[in-house]
Formats: sequence, C-alpha cells, structure tokens
Amino acid sequence: MNMRKISTGAAIAIAATGLFMTLLTTGLLMSSQSLQSSGTVTAINIGVYSDSGCTQNLTSINWGSIYPSNSTTRIIYVKNNGSLPVTLTMTTGNWVPSNANTYISLSWNQEGTVLSAGQSTTATLTLSASASAGNITSFSFNIIITGTEQTT
Repeated sequence: MNMRKISTGAAIAIAATGLFMTLLTTGLLMSSQSLQSSGTVTAINIGVYSDSGCTQNLTSINWGSIYPSNSTTRIIYVKNNGSLPVTLTMTTGNWVPSNANTYISLSWNQEGTVLSAGQSTTATLTLSASASAGNITSFSFNIIITGTEQTT
C-alpha cells in the first residue's frame, strides 16, 4: 500500500476547516429568546427602598431581558418603619399573561426574617425563567412584600 504524506499547511487547513464547520454547525443548532418584563412592588407594614440609606422608595422593578434557563437578581432594601418586630414574607400576583408564573418564578433570601422596629436589611430578589419560558415574549407581575407584626 502506497501512502502519500500531506504537507503541514494542508493538515492545518483541513483542521481549521473542520473546526470552522463544527463552530458553524453548533451556532446553527443554538437558539435563544429574550423576555421583557417589569414588576410592581407593594409593601405592607414595611418600607421597600432602592438605596441602603432607605431614602428612595422602590415602587417598581424593571427586570430587563431574561433568557430561558437563566436567572437575574436585583438588590432591594427593606425597613421596618413600625414600632413592633415584623416577620418578612414575599408573594407575587397579577401575572400577565396569567400563566407566566408557570414558567417564571421569583424568590428572595429574606423569607421569614424578623426585623426589629427601625431595622433594615438587604434583600436579593432572584427572577428565574424555565427552559420552556421561550413562548412568553413579555410579562409583568406584582411583588408583595409583607411585614407581619410579632405579638408578645
């Protein structure tokens, strides 16, 4: 059997072409969709702020774009403006479209936290979109943060 050698330049050209075709094929198989969103923040028995000094009331959050299978975070500040300790909870409501919460969820790191009178805390809100959220092109919802007074 007679084998011919190929030049180094030819080998590099073949390898580069193979790499290019692999990258091109991978790019053609990938797809993504961006979701536009917004949110309204309602506070009950507490204050919600955009700054650590708790001077700028926060009434809405623009989440920007989020891709399916990804998440994004926002930092907020929560302050007990009352005279009794409160326990923090967060819920959501009024999702548009109404089934958006099937594919998109909101969580935070302060659920069940007790704030003394006058105390504030930093909270991280995390908005997550499931892999199947691509059918939703935009959404909105309300964020309700509640401070339930502790009775002694």
